[in-house]
Amino acid sequence: MISNQILQNTIDGLKAIARVDFCVMDVDGKEAASTSLSMSGSEAETVEFAKSPADSQEIRGYQYFKIYDEQQPEYILIASGIGEDVYMVGKMAAFQIQNLLVAYKERFDKDNFIKNLLLDNLLLVDIYSRAKKLHIQTDVRRAVLVIETGADRDSNILETMRNFCGSSSKDFVTAVDENNVIVVKDLSEGDSIKEIEKSAESIEAFLMKEGMAQVHIAYGTVVREIKEVSRSYKEAKMAMDVGKIFFDERNIIAYSELGIGRLIYQLPIPLCKMFIKEIFGGRGLDEFDEETLTTINKFFENSLNVSETSRQLFIHRNTLVYRLDKLQKSTGLDLRVFEDAITFRIALMVVKYMNYMESLDY
Repeated sequence: MISNQILQNTIDGLKAIARVDFCVMDVDGKEAASTSLSMSGSEAETVEFAKSPADSQEIRGYQYFKIYDEQQPEYILIASGIGEDVYMVGKMAAFQIQNLLVAYKERFDKDNFIKNLLLDNLLLVDIYSRAKKLHIQTDVRRAVLVIETGADRDSNILETMRNFCGSSSKDFVTAVDENNVIVVKDLSEGDSIKEIEKSAESIEAFLMKEGMAQVHIAYGTVVREIKEVSRSYKEAKMAMDVGKIFFDERNIIAYSELGIGRLIYQLPIPLCKMFIKEIFGGRGLDEFDEETLTTINKFFENSLNVSETSRQLFIHRNTLVYRLDKLQKSTGLDLRVFEDAITFRIALMVVKYMNYMESLDY
């Protein structure tokens, strides 16, 4: 069904053009929209007309018209006045709302299909048969973007994004939960991953301009078949979660950029705890002082280069060597040795992942 607000906007516009008051009611006589308070007392006539076989009828100075949904009356349009002119205006208004109902029903059907497609709720044969019925191409390159903002639930981000994409766009905008908005982006043959990145940047800029804070966007890989859209969605969802853990400084993240974080994210917590216990011998990262952690992170940033790290930390090379030696004694890992550095780096990421998962439990 069309929202009451859309119906109200429609008949307000029609009244401004035709100078005729309108009222839209459902078949039970409940008012959906009206341009005049004086037209609100027609419930009994509306119910009686809805049961009659007539498509239009003049009753007590009003023109009544039926608006159908699959051959069943869905709405009753009432035009104020009698005569040929009011009848013609009412007929045109009913035709307008009828087309609006068809368009919204088609969008609802497509929205339903895309939701079930994303959630893997369709059999393979149903995917292609329903796509054909809804005139959705099955062999187009697509990628899924997941958008999350810090806005409250009252903010209609879904409609905001639909307005951004526009009604003529081939992209699908939907939501499967109250936390994220999903864009299934249609890509041309020449589009690369850079085009998706540009689209994500445009969306971020638009939402921030609309006053949305804490915008995060993640996207999956490009797929060529409609049946694979759900895979791109799952990748985008994972990218959103992994991005919050290991790339919290970035607002836009791609599944292809997750690296080893993608593997760590799929590890069970008991296995992570066992690994950390083996590496640190029961010690936690909170036992390392801030100076040591800063030194470790800067050392990794500079690809284990002692000279460059000491320069950026504004310390003498020997001071850095002393800190690394001290760390080796306490952990048994020498960060100047590549294998030990890799082990320590993974351990830091595992701890970060464990801390994040524990924060979700509270």
